[in-house]
Amino acid sequence: MPADLAVIGLGPYGLPLAQAAVAAGIPTIGYATGPEAGSLSPAELRRMRSTGFRPSTDPAQLGRVRTAVICAPTPRGADGELDLGQVEAAARTLAERLRPHTTVILESPVLPGTTEDLLRPILERGSGLRAGRDFHLAYSPSRTDPGSRDHTPSPRVIGGLTPACTESAAAFYGRLTDKVVRARGLREAEAVRLLETNFRHVNIALVNEMAVVCHELGVDLWDVIRCAETKPFGFQAFRPGPGVGGHGVPQDLTGHASRGLRMVELAQQVNERMPHYVVQRAAALLNEHGKSARGARVLLLGVTYKADLADQQGAPAHEIAVRLMELGASVSYHDPHIPAWHVLDRPVPRADSLYEAAAAADLTLLLQPHRTYDLQGLSVKAQLLLDTRGATPTGAAHRL
Repeated sequence: MPADLAVIGLGPYGLPLAQAAVAAGIPTIGYATGPEAGSLSPAELRRMRSTGFRPSTDPAQLGRVRTAVICAPTPRGADGELDLGQVEAAARTLAERLRPHTTVILESPVLPGTTEDLLRPILERGSGLRAGRDFHLAYSPSRTDPGSRDHTPSPRVIGGLTPACTESAAAFYGRLTDKVVRARGLREAEAVRLLETNFRHVNIALVNEMAVVCHELGVDLWDVIRCAETKPFGFQAFRPGPGVGGHGVPQDLTGHASRGLRMVELAQQVNERMPHYVVQRAAALLNEHGKSARGARVLLLGVTYKADLADQQGAPAHEIAVRLMELGASVSYHDPHIPAWHVLDRPVPRADSLYEAAAAADLTLLLQPHRTYDLQGLSVKAQLLLDTRGATPTGAAHRL
């Protein structure tokens, strides 16, 4: 059966799109741009195959679809900017096979102007076709919530190079969701993702700073948040944590506009300090109980960037482990999703029995409250428990 859709990139953006498409009955090709193809379990792959999904490494397949969506990752590079290398490679591969009347959509996180200034020339040079005349070109910010139990499709924002491009992309996403929102153009749609990502990071930074201040004042921040979120307007609850991970990279636009986003720059500074603050709190707790960080046995629970995922992209656990090791602590970890973990090119010992390890450790640090963890039982077994997520019952552990 010929495919209607090619999803290029099967990482955190492409895989949810492919799953939604096959669930909607759209025959779909999944073309991996990197090792992320291995993120599909055999059971998931069998289930998706049975509903019209075909993973492929043959780029010729990209020329046989009506819609191609580029979902390649754009991680932060060494200079702090988004690395668009995988987007460019995906565009070149697609351009050589691009046929007239195809709808090409970019979902990868990019800065405003990328679709028109970077993607469009690559596609036009490689295909000999013109965007807006021979093929449709649009941008739609990916709105995935990894690990969420709510599988209701999010409204999709669409911005096209031309009104016809917008309508063609809207027709595709209308098969996946009941609500499609049309942006004025490509740059507006790209800026939607920028605003949504920065909104998250700025608000996490605010509550992280509140966590530090409230601890100094002897105020229970978790109770403050519980009360504040009863306000029916003007407030959205965010909760502190040991740092911010994930694939949504905040951008302050420095170097891309005459003025950067100062609030985003400050938020990054606050959030990047949180692993150091967690280690400070851990060392202080050990000291209060007559123990030094040097030689202390510290167990890290949950080393992924989000609960119930196997993804470690940007997870603060790595920096926390490094800082603890620098203090001379003996670090081990437990995570049901991570069978092996290396820090500073050395394997970190993995605890086989969670509760025995917590009982033996001088300090247990809860970094991600995976659903499989019995937090009540854990708080009873652990000698000292520092909960960085506020997930344990009130009074059962020390909280960030």
